Amino acid sequence: MPGPPVRLALPAMATRFELALAGGDPVRLRGAGEQALAAIAECEATISPFVRGSAIARVNAAAGGRPVRVDPLTFELLLCCRELHRTTRGGFDPTVGPLLAALGFRGAPPQGPRGRAAARELVGMQHVELDAAAQTVRLPRPGMALDLGAIGKGHALDLAAQALREHGVRRALLHAGTSSVLALGAPPGLPGFRIGVGPWQPGPVATLREAALSVSRPHGQQQPQPDGTSAAHVVDPRTCAPVAGGPALAAVIAASARTSDALSTALLVDPTLPPPAGGAALHARAEHGTGPGTWTCRGEAAACFHLPEPVSCVPPP
Repeated sequence: MPGPPVRLALPAMATRFELALAGGDPVRLRGAGEQALAAIAECEATISPFVRGSAIARVNAAAGGRPVRVDPLTFELLLCCRELHRTTRGGFDPTVGPLLAALGFRGAPPQGPRGRAAARELVGMQHVELDAAAQTVRLPRPGMALDLGAIGKGHALDLAAQALREHGVRRALLHAGTSSVLALGAPPGLPGFRIGVGPWQPGPVATLREAALSVSRPHGQQQPQPDGTSAAHVVDPRTCAPVAGGPALAAVIAASARTSDALSTALLVDPTLPPPAGGAALHARAEHGTGPGTWTCRGEAAACFHLPEPVSCVPPP
């Protein structure tokens, strides 16, 4: 009889990462899990803008000045960000750091309409200069800043899964808080891991095998503004306004967690977003109901699509 899964956890990226590993010797599984946690910790130390000396912190500090050379893995991630920005019509944009700061989500008080207007001039992934030959990144405008919060947790899960595969782990479930989960293999005799989606009871269930699921919701962090309103933490990079009036939840299933992570945010920003090539819309907006391709959401709307293949992240010619 197989033993209970080996469980490990790590606080990182302002959330709690948890791993459940099965299908082998517990000592070997624990050793592999420790390597996976080390990959998550290294990822945070490399791409968090809040870690002094990280690759992203160095790029942000040099905004408006010289290009900054980064490690190959970070450069490849930024190439992926550029491609995702293109395929989501700007719905995903890792340059929203100044806008989040202006809204008060980065420690300082919110800056009001004038501060938000100034931050708007600093948002736009299309302005980021990526030199593949030199492996450098340049933010051309002073005050620009990269913030990979909408893709970083998924990227960390992918790196952890890669470490597990390299150590022979074939059955595992990994998650980063309540936003992203990644499945390696499946439980014995089952087609995949069954994952509940959203707050509804009973609610939709996704079956994951060698795939990742990410969800985004506009509710959660709220920041009071000087004019008496309250801003949600998810912003539309194209309008630089907090997301409001859209679906209650957006979910994406993809082969990689960083893809599902980024696209769930983009789909929340723009529920009409078509899935990239190879993807399929499970539904654009599932209202209360039961039929093929519909979730019972108790009157709340959701947006969801399935993407079986990773988005191509190769640099354009």
